[in-house]
Amino acid sequence: MTLRDYLRIIRASWLVITLVALTTVAASAAYTFLVTPQYESTARLFVSTSQADTSEAFTGAQFSAQRVTSYADLVRSRELAADVVDDLGLDAAPGDLVAAVSASVVPDTVNLEIRIVDEDPNEAQRLAQGYAEGMVDLVRELETPVGSTAAPIKATIVDPASFSSAPISPQPARNLALGLILGLLLGVAVAVLRDLLDTTVKSTEDIAAATSAPIVGAIGYDTTVKSDPLITSLAPHAPRVEAFRVMRTNLQFLDVDKSSKVIVGTSAVPGEGKTTTMVNLALALAQGGQRVLLVECDLRRPKAAQSLGLDSSIGVTTILLGRATVADAVQKHAGSGLRVLGSGAVPPNPAELIQSHAMGELLAEVRRDYDVVLIDAPPLLPVTDAALLAAQADGALLIVRHGKTTHDQLAGAVNRLAQVDATPLGVVFNMTPKTGGSHGYGYGYGYGYSPEEPARPAARTRGGKRARA
Repeated sequence: MTLRDYLRIIRASWLVITLVALTTVAASAAYTFLVTPQYESTARLFVSTSQADTSEAFTGAQFSAQRVTSYADLVRSRELAADVVDDLGLDAAPGDLVAAVSASVVPDTVNLEIRIVDEDPNEAQRLAQGYAEGMVDLVRELETPVGSTAAPIKATIVDPASFSSAPISPQPARNLALGLILGLLLGVAVAVLRDLLDTTVKSTEDIAAATSAPIVGAIGYDTTVKSDPLITSLAPHAPRVEAFRVMRTNLQFLDVDKSSKVIVGTSAVPGEGKTTTMVNLALALAQGGQRVLLVECDLRRPKAAQSLGLDSSIGVTTILLGRATVADAVQKHAGSGLRVLGSGAVPPNPAELIQSHAMGELLAEVRRDYDVVLIDAPPLLPVTDAALLAAQADGALLIVRHGKTTHDQLAGAVNRLAQVDATPLGVVFNMTPKTGGSHGYGYGYGYGYSPEEPARPAARTRGGKRARA
């Protein structure tokens, strides 16, 4: 991964990184304020010999330097801990003191420092002083030759045990800073891991890797879709309305040699916004002055006519069974002029009806009567209906949902079309984030943005009327 990839991940996952960082800071703060404070006391001893002669003094200094290291190790002995317990009258086991004491030799000196850490600053001072005095006695006992009353080497307390009311731990500033740094690193790691494990389509590069079909539109994520799914209920220049107008313009450049177009709208799997996209695209085309027919060919879960407030009990299946004509079954949506052909009764054998000769005749008839015929078909991967329809139409529009459709699902949908020699005319990138910048898709992706389409002469239809794009 390049630096740009990491920056992209951080920008896209800033909320996750922030939440992880805040969690670690909160955990650090909880630890800081709940843990018992610890206090430290320090005593210093000087180890020396009794030689008076200069040469002997030098030798004695070397001897002391060698011995002081051993004394530092003896500070943690159980025997010294037991003596301190007895001298101070403590109600504690020697092993408890061993865990609280430490000793070190000041480099290039014969000075020995003894440190005690305890929850009580007064107790820490008392223990440190007790250890210092106990060490003096221990050195004298160990270094006094048998039969003699004086030791050639001795330890002297030069700095009595210190007292400090400021705890050495916890350190709030340090802990919170470390928590923040650790949280940011952990958050970035989580974001990178999520990105590596994420197989969903999130960029135009992902789409281009699966199909050479152009992106004819990008519909931004809108929280109001559930309450207001149709663009006819929105303000004229609402972003979602403008997005479908741009898509309407882009459809003119698909298969320009045909005066009328039959296009199947489908997706890889359910839940990608296929029906809502096709209904709104049909409304946008109808508002542009074209004669548009929306055909509800999702004969398993029909929803298009219902979303427009129309009856779907008479429609495609009624015509295929010869019980009605196209003119009888087509309904008009008030306000937009859009013609809609509902699904009719849900059949037990949708695939057989779709590939029937009657279906071919139905598509040929509506092609003659309308400028654009949009067919709302089922998803490609669960059933074969959409592929069969796309093979009889001019091609298919693939609706791909940002962050939901996976690479394998998109590739599988494209392959399903290829198996029946159907053409993927274009891709609609649905529910894209409105992030802006080079990684935001915005409205009218790939073809620019225009608040209003300029007026221009339109081609004459078969009835002699002019149709606007």
